[in-house]
Amino acid sequence: MKKLNIKIILQLMGILLLFNGAFMLFSAIISWYYDDGALKGILIAGIIAISIGGLLQLATKGFEKVIKKREGYLVVTLGWVVMSLSGALPYIFTESIPSFTNAFFETMSGYTTTGASIINDIEAMPKSILFWRSTTHWIGGMGIIVLAIAILPLLGIGGMQLFAAEAPGPSSDKLHPRITDTAKRLWLLYMGLTFAEAILLKIAGMGYFDAINHAMSTLSTGGFSTKNASIAYWNNQPLIQYIIILFMFIAGTNFVLSYYAAKGKFKKYFQDEEFRYYFYAIIGFTLFAAFIIFYYADVSKEPTDIQAIAHPMVLGELESSFRHSLFQVLAVITTTGFVSADFTIWTPFLTVLFFIIMFLGASAGSTAGGVKIVRHIIMIKNGFLEFKRTIHPNAIIPVRYNNKSVTRGIVFNIMAFFILYLIVFAFGALVFGLMGIDFITAMGTSASSVGNVGPAFGDLSPVNNYSSLPPIGKWWSAFLMLLGRLELFTVLIIFTPYFWRNN
Repeated sequence: MKKLNIKIILQLMGILLLFNGAFMLFSAIISWYYDDGALKGILIAGIIAISIGGLLQLATKGFEKVIKKREGYLVVTLGWVVMSLSGALPYIFTESIPSFTNAFFETMSGYTTTGASIINDIEAMPKSILFWRSTTHWIGGMGIIVLAIAILPLLGIGGMQLFAAEAPGPSSDKLHPRITDTAKRLWLLYMGLTFAEAILLKIAGMGYFDAINHAMSTLSTGGFSTKNASIAYWNNQPLIQYIIILFMFIAGTNFVLSYYAAKGKFKKYFQDEEFRYYFYAIIGFTLFAAFIIFYYADVSKEPTDIQAIAHPMVLGELESSFRHSLFQVLAVITTTGFVSADFTIWTPFLTVLFFIIMFLGASAGSTAGGVKIVRHIIMIKNGFLEFKRTIHPNAIIPVRYNNKSVTRGIVFNIMAFFILYLIVFAFGALVFGLMGIDFITAMGTSASSVGNVGPAFGDLSPVNNYSSLPPIGKWWSAFLMLLGRLELFTVLIIFTPYFWRNN
Protein backbone atom coordinates (compact mmCIF):
# COMPACT_ATOMS: atom_id res chain seq x y z
CA MET A 1 0.00 0.00 0.00
CA LYS A 2 1.38 3.42 -0.93
CA LYS A 3 2.03 6.14 1.61
CA LEU A 4 -0.74 8.55 2.41
CA ASN A 5 -1.09 11.53 0.12
CA ILE A 6 -0.89 14.09 2.94
CA LYS A 7 -0.93 17.06 0.58
CA ILE A 8 -4.34 16.30 -0.87
CA ILE A 9 -5.74 15.86 2.65
CA LEU A 10 -4.35 19.25 3.72
CA GLN A 11 -5.52 20.80 0.44
CA LEU A 12 -9.10 19.66 1.08
CA MET A 13 -8.94 20.81 4.72
CA GLY A 14 -7.91 24.22 3.40
CA ILE A 15 -10.90 24.31 1.06
CA LEU A 16 -13.22 23.47 3.95
CA LEU A 17 -11.73 26.24 6.09
CA LEU A 18 -12.16 28.76 3.26
CA PHE A 19 -15.74 27.58 2.87
CA ASN A 20 -16.37 27.85 6.61
CA GLY A 21 -14.79 31.27 6.85
CA ALA A 22 -16.94 32.59 4.01
CA PHE A 23 -20.09 31.56 5.85
CA MET A 24 -18.76 33.27 9.00
CA LEU A 25 -18.36 36.50 7.06
CA PHE A 26 -21.95 36.15 5.90
CA SER A 27 -22.98 35.83 9.57
CA ALA A 28 -20.96 39.02 10.18
CA ILE A 29 -23.24 40.79 7.70
CA ILE A 30 -26.22 39.61 9.78
CA SER A 31 -24.50 41.02 12.88
CA TRP A 32 -23.96 44.37 11.14
CA TYR A 33 -27.59 44.47 10.00
CA TYR A 34 -29.03 43.79 13.46
CA ASP A 35 -26.24 45.67 15.29
CA ASP A 36 -26.14 42.90 17.90
CA GLY A 37 -22.61 43.58 19.17
CA ALA A 38 -21.07 40.38 17.79
CA LEU A 39 -19.61 41.81 14.56
CA LYS A 40 -15.97 42.08 15.68
CA GLY A 41 -15.82 38.56 17.12
CA ILE A 42 -17.36 36.93 14.07
CA LEU A 43 -15.08 38.88 11.71
CA ILE A 44 -12.00 37.76 13.61
CA ALA A 45 -13.20 34.14 13.53
CA GLY A 46 -13.87 34.35 9.78
CA ILE A 47 -10.52 35.94 9.01
CA ILE A 48 -8.67 33.29 11.02
CA ALA A 49 -10.48 30.44 9.22
CA ILE A 50 -9.87 31.98 5.78
CA SER A 51 -6.22 32.76 6.56
CA ILE A 52 -5.42 29.21 7.70
CA GLY A 53 -7.34 27.81 4.74
CA GLY A 54 -5.43 30.05 2.34
CA LEU A 55 -2.07 29.07 3.84
CA LEU A 56 -2.92 25.38 3.45
CA GLN A 57 -3.79 26.02 -0.19
CA LEU A 58 -0.46 27.73 -0.82
CA ALA A 59 1.53 25.09 1.08
CA THR A 60 0.10 22.17 -0.90
CA LYS A 61 0.63 23.28 -4.49
CA GLY A 62 1.73 20.67 -6.99
CA PHE A 63 0.28 17.64 -5.23
CA GLU A 64 -0.86 14.45 -6.91
CA LYS A 65 -4.60 14.92 -7.42
CA VAL A 66 -5.52 11.35 -6.64
CA ILE A 67 -7.56 10.44 -3.58
CA LYS A 68 -7.76 6.79 -2.60
CA LYS A 69 -9.68 4.98 0.08
CA ARG A 70 -7.37 5.72 2.99
CA GLU A 71 -7.23 9.41 2.15
CA GLY A 72 -11.01 9.32 1.69
CA TYR A 73 -11.59 8.07 5.23
CA LEU A 74 -9.27 10.70 6.68
CA VAL A 75 -10.75 13.53 4.63
CA VAL A 76 -14.29 12.68 5.70
CA THR A 77 -13.45 12.31 9.39
CA LEU A 78 -10.94 15.15 9.69
CA GLY A 79 -13.24 17.35 7.63
CA TRP A 80 -15.95 17.22 10.27
CA VAL A 81 -13.42 17.75 13.08
CA VAL A 82 -11.75 20.72 11.34
CA MET A 83 -15.12 22.28 10.55
CA SER A 84 -16.19 21.89 14.19
CA LEU A 85 -12.94 23.28 15.60
CA SER A 86 -13.04 26.33 13.32
CA GLY A 87 -16.80 26.64 13.67
CA ALA A 88 -16.44 27.08 17.44
CA LEU A 89 -14.45 30.32 16.94
CA PRO A 90 -17.47 32.67 16.49
CA TYR A 91 -18.89 31.48 19.82
CA ILE A 92 -15.57 32.01 21.58
CA PHE A 93 -14.55 35.37 20.09
CA THR A 94 -18.01 36.88 20.67
CA GLU A 95 -18.02 35.36 24.19
CA SER A 96 -21.47 33.96 23.49
CA ILE A 97 -20.11 30.61 24.63
CA PRO A 98 -16.75 31.42 26.28
CA SER A 99 -15.96 27.82 27.28
CA PHE A 100 -14.10 25.96 24.50
CA THR A 101 -15.66 22.65 25.59
CA ASN A 102 -19.17 24.08 25.35
CA ALA A 103 -18.43 25.90 22.09
CA PHE A 104 -17.00 22.75 20.48
CA PHE A 105 -19.98 20.68 21.70
CA GLU A 106 -22.46 23.18 20.26
CA THR A 107 -20.58 23.27 16.96
CA MET A 108 -20.20 19.50 16.63
CA SER A 109 -23.88 19.17 17.47
CA GLY A 110 -24.57 21.66 14.66
CA TYR A 111 -22.44 20.10 11.91
CA THR A 112 -23.57 16.58 12.76
CA THR A 113 -27.18 17.90 12.72
CA THR A 114 -27.78 16.47 16.19
CA GLY A 115 -29.35 19.61 17.64
CA ALA A 116 -28.31 19.00 21.26
CA SER A 117 -27.54 22.33 22.90
CA ILE A 118 -25.85 23.64 26.04
CA ILE A 119 -27.35 27.16 25.72
CA ASN A 120 -29.79 27.89 28.57
CA ASP A 121 -31.25 31.13 27.20
CA ILE A 122 -31.32 30.93 23.42
CA GLU A 123 -33.38 34.08 22.97
CA ALA A 124 -30.73 36.16 24.78
CA MET A 125 -28.06 35.23 22.21
CA PRO A 126 -27.04 37.70 19.46
CA LYS A 127 -29.05 37.12 16.29
CA SER A 128 -25.90 36.63 14.21
CA ILE A 129 -24.75 33.84 16.55
CA LEU A 130 -28.15 32.16 16.27
CA PHE A 131 -27.82 32.47 12.50
CA TRP A 132 -24.32 30.96 12.61
CA ARG A 133 -25.69 28.17 14.79
CA SER A 134 -28.35 27.36 12.18
CA THR A 135 -25.76 27.68 9.41
CA THR A 136 -23.67 24.89 10.95
CA HIS A 137 -26.77 22.69 10.68
CA TRP A 138 -27.36 23.67 7.09
CA ILE A 139 -23.75 23.06 6.01
CA GLY A 140 -23.63 19.73 7.84
CA GLY A 141 -26.91 18.54 6.37
CA MET A 142 -25.87 19.14 2.79
CA GLY A 143 -22.44 17.73 3.51
CA ILE A 144 -24.06 14.49 4.63
CA ILE A 145 -26.13 14.27 1.43
CA VAL A 146 -23.08 14.67 -0.79
CA LEU A 147 -21.12 12.30 1.44
CA ALA A 148 -23.76 9.58 1.49
CA ILE A 149 -24.71 9.69 -2.17
CA ALA A 150 -21.44 10.58 -3.88
CA ILE A 151 -18.57 9.60 -1.56
CA LEU A 152 -19.46 6.65 0.70
CA PRO A 153 -20.38 4.29 -2.16
CA LEU A 154 -16.89 4.84 -3.55
CA LEU A 155 -15.37 3.92 -0.19
CA GLY A 156 -17.61 0.85 0.04
CA ILE A 157 -18.79 1.55 3.57
CA GLY A 158 -22.00 1.80 5.52
CA GLY A 159 -24.09 -0.28 3.15
CA MET A 160 -24.65 2.80 1.01
CA GLN A 161 -24.17 0.77 -2.15
CA LEU A 162 -27.83 -0.23 -1.77
CA PHE A 163 -29.07 2.97 -3.28
CA ALA A 164 -25.98 3.77 -5.33
CA ALA A 165 -27.75 2.43 -8.42
CA GLU A 166 -30.30 5.23 -8.06
CA ALA A 167 -28.00 7.85 -6.63
CA PRO A 168 -26.42 10.61 -8.73
CA GLY A 169 -22.92 9.22 -8.29
CA PRO A 170 -20.62 6.95 -10.27
CA SER A 171 -22.93 4.05 -11.07
CA SER A 172 -24.72 2.38 -13.98
CA ASP A 173 -28.00 4.25 -13.42
CA LYS A 174 -26.94 7.73 -12.46
CA LEU A 175 -28.28 11.25 -12.72
CA HIS A 176 -24.85 12.47 -13.73
CA PRO A 177 -21.50 10.71 -13.92
CA ARG A 178 -19.43 13.37 -12.18
CA ILE A 179 -19.50 13.92 -8.42
CA THR A 180 -19.02 17.67 -8.85
CA ASP A 181 -22.17 17.91 -10.96
CA THR A 182 -23.97 15.62 -8.54
CA ALA A 183 -23.09 17.91 -5.64
CA LYS A 184 -24.18 20.96 -7.65
CA ARG A 185 -27.61 19.50 -8.41
CA LEU A 186 -28.11 18.41 -4.82
CA TRP A 187 -27.10 21.84 -3.53
CA LEU A 188 -29.61 23.50 -5.84
CA LEU A 189 -32.38 21.19 -4.65
CA TYR A 190 -31.36 21.71 -1.01
CA MET A 191 -31.29 25.49 -1.39
CA GLY A 192 -34.62 25.49 -3.25
CA LEU A 193 -36.37 23.50 -0.53
CA THR A 194 -34.87 25.70 2.19
CA PHE A 195 -36.05 28.85 0.40
CA ALA A 196 -39.52 27.38 -0.14
CA GLU A 197 -39.94 26.48 3.52
CA ALA A 198 -38.71 29.89 4.68
CA ILE A 199 -41.26 31.65 2.46
CA LEU A 200 -44.11 29.40 3.64
CA LEU A 201 -43.17 29.90 7.30
CA LYS A 202 -43.13 33.66 6.78
CA ILE A 203 -46.57 33.55 5.16
CA ALA A 204 -47.83 31.42 8.07
CA GLY A 205 -46.81 34.02 10.63
CA MET A 206 -43.11 33.65 11.47
CA GLY A 207 -40.79 36.60 11.21
CA TYR A 208 -38.18 36.52 8.44
CA PHE A 209 -35.31 35.75 10.81
CA ASP A 210 -37.09 32.88 12.56
CA ALA A 211 -38.39 31.51 9.24
CA ILE A 212 -34.92 31.37 7.65
CA ASN A 213 -33.32 29.79 10.70
CA HIS A 214 -36.00 27.15 11.11
CA ALA A 215 -35.94 26.33 7.41
CA MET A 216 -32.19 25.69 7.64
CA SER A 217 -32.66 23.53 10.73
CA THR A 218 -35.54 21.57 9.21
CA LEU A 219 -33.97 20.64 5.86
CA SER A 220 -30.79 19.58 7.65
CA THR A 221 -32.86 17.59 10.20
CA GLY A 222 -30.86 19.48 12.80
CA GLY A 223 -33.31 20.91 15.31
CA PHE A 224 -31.68 24.13 16.53
CA SER A 225 -34.38 26.71 17.17
CA THR A 226 -34.29 30.44 17.84
CA LYS A 227 -36.72 30.02 20.75
CA ASN A 228 -36.22 28.50 24.20
CA ALA A 229 -39.42 26.49 23.81
CA SER A 230 -38.42 25.28 20.33
CA ILE A 231 -41.45 24.81 18.04
CA ALA A 232 -43.75 24.71 21.09
CA TYR A 233 -43.43 28.50 20.95
CA TRP A 234 -45.89 28.33 18.02
CA ASN A 235 -48.29 25.78 19.53
CA ASN A 236 -51.15 28.20 18.98
CA GLN A 237 -50.28 28.43 15.26
CA PRO A 238 -50.87 24.93 13.88
CA LEU A 239 -50.15 25.99 10.28
CA ILE A 240 -46.51 26.73 11.16
CA GLN A 241 -46.14 23.29 12.71
CA TYR A 242 -47.75 21.55 9.73
CA ILE A 243 -45.35 23.32 7.36
CA ILE A 244 -42.39 22.12 9.44
CA ILE A 245 -43.94 18.63 9.52
CA LEU A 246 -44.06 18.58 5.70
CA PHE A 247 -40.45 19.62 5.30
CA MET A 248 -39.21 17.28 8.03
CA PHE A 249 -40.83 14.49 6.04
CA ILE A 250 -39.12 15.66 2.83
CA ALA A 251 -35.77 16.03 4.60
CA GLY A 252 -36.05 12.44 5.86
CA THR A 253 -36.67 11.16 2.33
CA ASN A 254 -33.87 10.07 -0.01
CA PHE A 255 -32.88 13.27 -1.81
CA VAL A 256 -32.54 11.38 -5.07
CA LEU A 257 -36.28 10.68 -4.94
CA SER A 258 -36.93 14.34 -4.20
CA TYR A 259 -34.79 15.21 -7.22
CA TYR A 260 -36.96 12.98 -9.39
CA ALA A 261 -40.11 14.49 -7.85
CA ALA A 262 -38.84 17.96 -8.70
CA LYS A 263 -38.67 16.78 -12.32
CA GLY A 264 -42.29 15.58 -12.12
CA LYS A 265 -41.56 11.88 -11.57
CA PHE A 266 -43.65 11.51 -8.41
CA LYS A 267 -44.22 7.79 -9.04
CA LYS A 268 -40.59 7.24 -8.05
CA TYR A 269 -41.60 7.80 -4.43
CA PHE A 270 -43.90 4.82 -4.01
CA GLN A 271 -41.87 2.67 -6.37
CA ASP A 272 -39.12 2.83 -3.76
CA GLU A 273 -39.46 0.16 -1.08
CA GLU A 274 -37.71 2.17 1.62
CA PHE A 275 -39.96 5.18 1.08
CA ARG A 276 -43.07 3.03 1.43
CA TYR A 277 -41.91 1.62 4.77
CA TYR A 278 -40.84 5.09 5.89
CA PHE A 279 -44.26 6.51 5.02
CA TYR A 280 -46.25 3.67 6.58
CA ALA A 281 -44.12 3.68 9.74
CA ILE A 282 -44.80 7.38 10.29
CA ILE A 283 -48.55 6.97 9.78
CA GLY A 284 -48.70 3.91 12.03
CA PHE A 285 -46.68 5.39 14.90
CA THR A 286 -48.57 8.68 14.66
CA LEU A 287 -52.06 7.16 14.85
CA PHE A 288 -50.99 4.88 17.68
CA ALA A 289 -49.41 7.72 19.68
CA ALA A 290 -52.37 10.05 19.04
CA PHE A 291 -54.78 7.42 20.33
CA ILE A 292 -52.74 6.94 23.52
CA ILE A 293 -52.42 10.69 24.12
CA PHE A 294 -56.08 11.37 23.49
CA TYR A 295 -57.38 8.69 25.84
CA TYR A 296 -54.63 7.86 28.30
CA ALA A 297 -52.14 10.73 28.67
CA ASP A 298 -51.87 12.13 32.20
CA VAL A 299 -53.61 15.49 31.98
CA SER A 300 -53.58 16.03 35.75
CA LYS A 301 -50.18 17.73 35.45
CA GLU A 302 -50.12 21.43 34.76
CA PRO A 303 -48.58 21.67 31.28
CA THR A 304 -45.92 24.25 30.47
CA ASP A 305 -45.64 25.95 27.09
CA ILE A 306 -43.60 23.00 25.86
CA GLN A 307 -45.77 20.30 27.43
CA ALA A 308 -48.83 20.39 25.19
CA ILE A 309 -51.09 17.50 26.21
CA ALA A 310 -54.44 16.77 24.62
CA HIS A 311 -57.42 16.87 26.96
CA PRO A 312 -59.96 14.13 26.11
CA MET A 313 -62.92 16.24 27.20
CA VAL A 314 -62.33 18.91 24.57
CA LEU A 315 -63.31 18.05 21.01
CA GLY A 316 -60.78 20.46 19.52
CA GLU A 317 -57.92 18.58 21.18
CA LEU A 318 -58.35 15.65 18.79
CA GLU A 319 -56.49 17.69 16.19
CA SER A 320 -53.89 18.66 18.81
CA SER A 321 -53.31 15.01 19.72
CA PHE A 322 -52.77 14.12 16.07
CA ARG A 323 -50.59 17.13 15.31
CA HIS A 324 -48.25 16.72 18.27
CA SER A 325 -48.03 12.97 17.70
CA LEU A 326 -47.18 13.44 14.01
CA PHE A 327 -44.75 16.23 14.79
CA GLN A 328 -42.83 14.30 17.46
CA VAL A 329 -42.82 11.00 15.55
CA LEU A 330 -41.31 12.82 12.56
CA ALA A 331 -38.92 14.83 14.74
CA VAL A 332 -37.52 11.63 16.25
CA ILE A 333 -37.62 9.27 13.26
CA THR A 334 -35.94 11.90 11.04
CA THR A 335 -33.62 12.79 13.95
CA THR A 336 -34.56 16.46 13.56
CA GLY A 337 -35.13 16.86 17.29
CA PHE A 338 -37.55 19.81 17.20
CA VAL A 339 -39.91 19.87 20.17
CA SER A 340 -43.60 20.79 20.11
CA ALA A 341 -44.38 18.77 23.25
CA ASP A 342 -42.60 16.83 25.97
CA PHE A 343 -43.15 13.27 24.75
CA THR A 344 -41.51 11.85 27.90
CA ILE A 345 -44.70 12.63 29.89
CA TRP A 346 -47.05 10.95 27.41
CA THR A 347 -47.27 7.77 29.51
CA PRO A 348 -44.34 5.39 30.15
CA PHE A 349 -45.42 3.24 27.20
CA LEU A 350 -44.96 6.09 24.70
CA THR A 351 -41.66 7.02 26.31
CA VAL A 352 -40.38 3.52 25.54
CA LEU A 353 -41.87 3.70 22.03
CA PHE A 354 -40.04 6.95 21.26
CA PHE A 355 -36.83 5.44 22.61
CA ILE A 356 -37.23 2.58 20.11
CA ILE A 357 -38.00 5.03 17.26
CA MET A 358 -34.64 6.68 17.96
CA PHE A 359 -32.98 3.59 16.48
CA LEU A 360 -34.94 3.65 13.22
CA GLY A 361 -33.62 6.66 11.36
CA ALA A 362 -35.26 7.83 8.16
CA SER A 363 -34.19 7.13 4.58
CA ALA A 364 -30.68 6.52 3.30
CA GLY A 365 -29.57 9.46 1.18
CA SER A 366 -31.41 11.92 3.43
CA THR A 367 -30.04 14.38 6.00
CA ALA A 368 -31.37 12.18 8.82
CA GLY A 369 -29.13 10.23 11.19
CA GLY A 370 -29.78 6.87 12.84
CA VAL A 371 -29.60 3.35 11.45
CA LYS A 372 -31.81 4.11 8.40
CA ILE A 373 -34.97 2.29 7.30
CA VAL A 374 -33.29 0.41 4.45
CA ARG A 375 -30.96 -1.41 6.84
CA HIS A 376 -33.89 -2.54 8.97
CA ILE A 377 -35.68 -3.79 5.84
CA ILE A 378 -32.68 -5.86 4.74
CA MET A 379 -32.04 -7.27 8.21
CA ILE A 380 -35.66 -8.27 8.76
CA LYS A 381 -35.94 -9.85 5.31
CA ASN A 382 -32.71 -11.75 5.82
CA GLY A 383 -33.90 -12.91 9.23
CA PHE A 384 -37.08 -14.40 7.80
CA LEU A 385 -35.20 -15.99 4.93
CA GLU A 386 -33.00 -17.81 7.44
CA PHE A 387 -36.04 -19.96 8.26
CA LYS A 388 -36.27 -21.00 4.61
CA ARG A 389 -32.55 -21.61 4.41
CA THR A 390 -32.76 -23.83 7.48
CA ILE A 391 -35.40 -26.00 5.79
CA HIS A 392 -33.66 -25.86 2.39
CA PRO A 393 -29.93 -25.63 3.17
CA ASN A 394 -28.86 -26.18 -0.45
CA ALA A 395 -31.19 -23.58 -1.94
CA ILE A 396 -29.91 -20.18 -3.05
CA ILE A 397 -32.39 -17.71 -1.55
CA PRO A 398 -31.23 -14.11 -1.99
CA VAL A 399 -32.59 -11.08 -0.16
CA ARG A 400 -34.51 -8.88 -2.57
CA TYR A 401 -34.82 -5.12 -2.28
CA ASN A 402 -36.70 -3.01 -4.85
CA ASN A 403 -37.13 -6.24 -6.83
CA LYS A 404 -33.38 -6.71 -7.11
CA SER A 405 -31.14 -9.26 -5.41
CA VAL A 406 -28.93 -7.86 -2.68
CA THR A 407 -25.42 -9.32 -2.62
CA ARG A 408 -24.31 -11.26 0.42
CA GLY A 409 -21.51 -8.75 0.91
CA ILE A 410 -23.99 -5.90 1.41
CA VAL A 411 -26.12 -8.03 3.74
CA PHE A 412 -23.05 -8.84 5.86
CA ASN A 413 -22.04 -5.16 5.79
CA ILE A 414 -25.45 -4.12 7.11
CA MET A 415 -25.47 -6.79 9.80
CA ALA A 416 -21.97 -5.75 10.88
CA PHE A 417 -23.07 -2.11 10.96
CA PHE A 418 -26.10 -2.87 13.12
CA ILE A 419 -24.12 -4.98 15.60
CA LEU A 420 -21.43 -2.29 15.79
CA TYR A 421 -24.12 0.37 16.25
CA LEU A 422 -25.55 -1.49 19.25
CA ILE A 423 -22.06 -1.99 20.71
CA VAL A 424 -21.27 1.71 20.36
CA PHE A 425 -24.63 2.62 21.94
CA ALA A 426 -24.11 0.22 24.87
CA PHE A 427 -20.48 1.27 25.42
CA GLY A 428 -21.50 4.93 25.12
CA ALA A 429 -24.15 4.50 27.83
CA LEU A 430 -21.64 2.60 30.00
CA VAL A 431 -19.16 5.48 29.83
CA PHE A 432 -21.89 7.96 30.78
CA GLY A 433 -22.70 5.66 33.70
CA LEU A 434 -19.06 5.80 34.83
CA MET A 435 -19.47 9.57 35.04
CA GLY A 436 -22.21 9.11 37.65
CA ILE A 437 -25.09 9.76 35.26
CA ASP A 438 -28.26 7.82 36.09
CA PHE A 439 -29.38 4.84 34.00
CA ILE A 440 -32.25 6.49 32.09
CA THR A 441 -30.23 9.61 31.26
CA ALA A 442 -27.15 7.58 30.25
CA MET A 443 -29.14 5.31 27.93
CA GLY A 444 -31.08 8.19 26.40
CA THR A 445 -28.01 10.40 25.93
CA SER A 446 -26.06 7.61 24.23
CA ALA A 447 -28.95 6.72 21.90
CA SER A 448 -29.59 10.37 21.08
CA SER A 449 -25.91 11.19 20.47
CA VAL A 450 -25.16 8.19 18.23
CA GLY A 451 -28.46 8.63 16.38
CA ASN A 452 -27.99 12.44 16.07
CA VAL A 453 -31.48 12.96 17.48
CA GLY A 454 -30.96 15.76 20.03
CA PRO A 455 -33.55 15.41 22.82
CA ALA A 456 -32.96 12.48 25.16
CA PHE A 457 -34.56 11.19 28.35
CA GLY A 458 -34.20 11.64 32.08
CA ASP A 459 -32.24 14.78 32.96
CA LEU A 460 -31.79 15.54 29.24
CA SER A 461 -35.46 15.31 28.25
CA PRO A 462 -36.96 17.57 25.56
CA VAL A 463 -37.59 20.33 28.14
CA ASN A 464 -33.95 20.35 29.25
CA ASN A 465 -30.61 20.64 27.47
CA TYR A 466 -27.09 19.21 27.71
CA SER A 467 -25.56 21.96 29.87
CA SER A 468 -25.75 19.70 32.94
CA LEU A 469 -23.37 17.15 31.42
CA PRO A 470 -19.87 17.23 32.92
CA PRO A 471 -17.15 18.53 30.56
CA ILE A 472 -15.84 15.02 29.83
CA GLY A 473 -19.44 13.95 29.14
CA LYS A 474 -19.78 16.70 26.51
CA TRP A 475 -16.60 15.55 24.74
CA TRP A 476 -17.77 11.95 24.83
CA SER A 477 -21.20 12.92 23.51
CA ALA A 478 -19.56 14.96 20.71
CA PHE A 479 -17.45 11.93 19.75
CA LEU A 480 -20.56 9.73 19.64
CA MET A 481 -22.27 12.33 17.43
CA LEU A 482 -19.35 12.17 15.00
CA LEU A 483 -19.38 8.36 15.00
CA GLY A 484 -23.09 8.18 14.27
CA ARG A 485 -23.08 10.93 11.68
CA LEU A 486 -20.25 9.36 9.66
CA GLU A 487 -21.65 5.82 9.63
CA LEU A 488 -19.33 4.37 12.33
CA PHE A 489 -16.90 2.56 10.01
CA THR A 490 -15.60 5.82 8.54
CA VAL A 491 -14.26 6.95 11.92
CA LEU A 492 -13.50 3.67 13.68
CA ILE A 493 -11.39 2.26 10.83
CA ILE A 494 -8.86 5.02 11.47
CA PHE A 495 -8.19 3.55 14.92
CA THR A 496 -7.24 0.15 13.51
CA PRO A 497 -3.51 -0.70 13.11
CA TYR A 498 -3.79 -2.07 9.56
CA PHE A 499 -5.19 1.26 8.34
CA TRP A 500 -1.78 2.85 8.93
CA ARG A 501 0.36 0.10 7.44
CA ASN A 502 2.13 1.00 4.21
CA ASN A 503 2.23 -2.58 2.91
